[in-house]
Amino acid sequence: MSTLFKKELSEAEQAAQKTEQLIEKCEQLLNQIETKQHQVEKSKVSDPDNSAVASAPVASKPNKNRAANMAAVQLLMDAYPNVFSRDNPKPLKIGIQEDLVADDKVSRTKIKRALASYVRSPQYLRSFAEDADRIGLDGEPAGKVTAEEADHARAKLKSMHEARKQRIKEQAKEARKKEKEERLTSKLDQLLALNAKR
Repeated sequence: MSTLFKKELSEAEQAAQKTEQLIEKCEQLLNQIETKQHQVEKSKVSDPDNSAVASAPVASKPNKNRAANMAAVQLLMDAYPNVFSRDNPKPLKIGIQEDLVADDKVSRTKIKRALASYVRSPQYLRSFAEDADRIGLDGEPAGKVTAEEADHARAKLKSMHEARKQRIKEQAKEARKKEKEERLTSKLDQLLALNAKR
C-alpha cells in the first residue's frame, strides 16, 4: 500500500470515528430529552388534577369565561352607554354594583361578572387619576378618585405589565428550547443519513 493511500484510509477512519462519537452524543441527548418528556407525561397522567380528562374542559374554560365576561360587559354598555365604555372608561362610583342591582336591567350574576372584568381592564385602571370624577348610573359625577386609589391602580397596571413581560420571556425561552431540540434532531438525522451511506 502506498503511503498516500494509508494516509487517506487513516483520515477516513478518523472521520468515521468522529461521526460515531457524534451519533453517540446525539443519541444520549435524545434519550435525555425522551426521558424528560416521559417523566412530564407520566406526572400529568398520575396527577388527577392534570389528567387528560380533567385538562380538556379546563383548556377551553378560560376562553369561555372570557367570552362570557365580554358579553356581560357588553350588556352593561348597551344598558348604560353613558357609564360603561371600552374606548373611554371612567372611574365608577363606589357602590355602583348595588345601584345596578336595584335598577334591575341586568341580572345580578351578569352584573358581578361584568364589573369584575371591567374594573380589572388596563384601560379602566388608566382612567384613575387623583381627583378624577367617579360617575354614577346617570353618568353624572359621584365622588372623586383619591391619591391612594390612583396609586393602587398604577401598582396594578405595573404588576400586569410585569406579568405580561414574564409570560413573553417564558414563551421565548420555550421557543428557543424547541428550536434547539429541532436542530439537534435535524443534525442527528443528517448524521444517520451520512452513516447509512457508508
